[in-house]
This record gives sequence, structure tokens and C-alpha cells, in this order.
Amino acid sequence: MDRVVVTRPIVGICLMQVCAEADTTDEEILAVCNCENPSGTTNGWSKVIRVAVEGSMFETDKALPATCADDSSRLHFLVLC
Repeated sequence: MDRVVVTRPIVGICLMQVCAEADTTDEEILAVCNCENPSGTTNGWSKVIRVAVEGSMFETDKALPATCADDSSRLHFLVLC
């Protein structure tokens, strides 16, 4: 399996989801996202959500990386455009 796999190309209006090896860098994730699922915005996919941001829509644990149900060595990440 590739280190980064697009699992949900659209999550709401400005997010997508990928499944990646736990040690994958933001740069690796963003490169795959922008190559395999272009956002159509000027900045493209630009942020991997890794930590909660107080006062934003990402302050909930639901936005944080979660263990993949099919492979516990991988995580699901949300990516923002």
C-alpha cells in the first residue's frame, strides 16, 4: 500500500481525508493530495490537521488524526484547502 492514500476526496466544503503511515510528513500528505485530488483553489490543499485549534471548527477531537480501522499502523488525517 502507498504511504498516503486518498480515502475521502471531499469532506464538507473544504476538507478531504487520507489514510497514511503514522510517520508521514505534512509535505508528503499535501503532495499526494494536490496531485491526486486537486482542490481547485489558488492555494490548493495546504494544511494537515494534526492538533486541535481552540475557537475553530477543528477544536474537537473528531478533527484529529485517528487510527485506521483496517490497519492500526496507519492514521486517517483531515486536510484543509
